[in-house]
Amino acid sequence: TMHNKTQHTTHLATRIKMARTKQKKQEEEEVEEEEVEQELSGEEEDDGPTLIDQLGEQGIGASDVKKLKGAGYHTIESVAYAPRKELLAIKGISDAKLDKVLAAVGKMVDMGFKSAKEFDRVRQDVVRVTTGSKEFDKILGGGIESGSITEFFGEARSGKSQICHTLCVTAQLPKKIGGGEGRAMYIDTEGTFRPERLKSIAERFGLNSEDVLDNVTYAQAHNCDHQKQLLVQAAALFAETKYSLLIVDSATALYRSDFSGRGELSVRQIHMQGFLRQLARLATEYNIAVVITNQVVASVDGMSFGPSTKPIGGNIMAHSTCTRIQVRKGRAEQRIVKIYDSPCLPEAEATVQIGGSGSTAGVCDV
Repeated sequence: TMHNKTQHTTHLATRIKMARTKQKKQEEEEVEEEEVEQELSGEEEDDGPTLIDQLGEQGIGASDVKKLKGAGYHTIESVAYAPRKELLAIKGISDAKLDKVLAAVGKMVDMGFKSAKEFDRVRQDVVRVTTGSKEFDKILGGGIESGSITEFFGEARSGKSQICHTLCVTAQLPKKIGGGEGRAMYIDTEGTFRPERLKSIAERFGLNSEDVLDNVTYAQAHNCDHQKQLLVQAAALFAETKYSLLIVDSATALYRSDFSGRGELSVRQIHMQGFLRQLARLATEYNIAVVITNQVVASVDGMSFGPSTKPIGGNIMAHSTCTRIQVRKGRAEQRIVKIYDSPCLPEAEATVQIGGSGSTAGVCDV
């Protein structure tokens, strides 16, 4: 009897164990199916910005929401981060209306203090887009960081635009292999954008070249005001579709041609500051990597040592960008990239190669 009882207990325990294993397996399969469904439908858990249409639920009229959208404010966050006088400049938005809008926005966006631990958790969402070179990625801590502005400066033909073209392709790669899993936007001010260059880089990464071109949104800016206006259009596109990269090549070329002499320097710097502020806002709101290129000018300070060139834009450019990278020519197709300024990366440099086609197209290791 004791033997039968023991046998029965063992048999029962085995059945319970099997049932639990089956249940666990079933739960895992359900989670997996849910993830696949989300992936196919594109309905991933969205930690992005809150669309401005939700202000309607807070009692804000549809006409006022439309006015905000028309001025380039497509998210609750964009309104929260904007200065009051900027919002009052929108046609049809009075003081009383704005008070109502800001009260509604204040309920939806936390603008107060948070602990360093909470901020560290926010920093976990930062995506790093590969440059195409392991050595370059290493000095960058993994790649070009989302949520901030990265500036590349150097002389003509130093490879700045080639880096931008490579990033347009790598931004589309899956995150697990160093991509951003999103579209890229390219604002061209010097006429250096070349779709055929993207095709050869896409082939290197095993991507369909036509798909890659479809996922790059391009515009050419013709003057400083147009360059700034394009960011209003960019905000509308970012609110609709997932973008992981915004490039402005170059951010300063039109400022050099549109403003001349010391008499216009102050006006130029104020305009440039407004443009860079808009860029920084887009980077933060949509957690995208913003990359700008910058020209250099001869450094004439009478010193016999130190760098002979310096990036243009002065202190405004220096304070507006997060990571500054100097690009200079090396031997043949080699380029030396150096961390010039960064809040968290040590000063370091790497040698990369700008390849023409095949397995070395775009930026790659030497």
